[in-house]
Amino acid sequence: MFSSNENRLVFTYDAEQLWIEPWGVNAVRVRATKMSAMPQEDWALLPQPSTAVKIEASGDSATLVNGAIRVVVSKRGKITIIDNASEKILLEEYARDRRDILDPKCSALEVEAREFKPIIGGDYHLTARFESLDPKEKIYGMGQYQQPYLDIKGTQLELAHRNSQASVPFAVSSRGYGILWNNPSIGNAVFGKNVMSFEAQSTKALDYWVVASDTPAQIVQSYAEATGKVRAISLPLATA
Repeated sequence: MFSSNENRLVFTYDAEQLWIEPWGVNAVRVRATKMSAMPQEDWALLPQPSTAVKIEASGDSATLVNGAIRVVVSKRGKITIIDNASEKILLEEYARDRRDILDPKCSALEVEAREFKPIIGGDYHLTARFESLDPKEKIYGMGQYQQPYLDIKGTQLELAHRNSQASVPFAVSSRGYGILWNNPSIGNAVFGKNVMSFEAQSTKALDYWVVASDTPAQIVQSYAEATGKVRAISLPLATA
């Protein structure tokens, strides 16, 4: 079932609720949970000025448009993120199930795009999966790891801080988008040639931010606007 509230597109099905909302210029925040209410933590994201968005819903799908980015949610909850100018698909959830028998990727494998596995105590083991739309895609970022790869397409990265390892779960794609996995849980990120996935070992909600822009510089600038900028501080000179 689709609904909209305060520039937010809401989809509910069974025990899950999905929120899609604008979060800065040409950017959206996607959240989902199976808790009774959506957790309110913003984690790495800062509040953003309101932007003019367009939300439309029909029996088959719902759409949210925020500048250069468009998000389409199917009647069964599958998310596709599109460049609104070029119509190029930037991200598409990887689902192999029978929820929508008209989906060309309908399958008996029963692999969920947003998989919430309950943990005793109340949290979930979460895996979010996306199609790898181009095996030649180049992806950069994610922090500092002890490896020789600048292009991280085809790698698996631990989402955890260690001695000599700094995990910053933000990636820039050559397809024209940037994605921030906005979740502090320990987990893994996989940038495979067949599936891209993000895993949180213990969490209450799925939470990620996506921006669409023409250049890597614009993507990184939008990321800085969304999460905060470095501020120069002038210190007094030491005196003898």
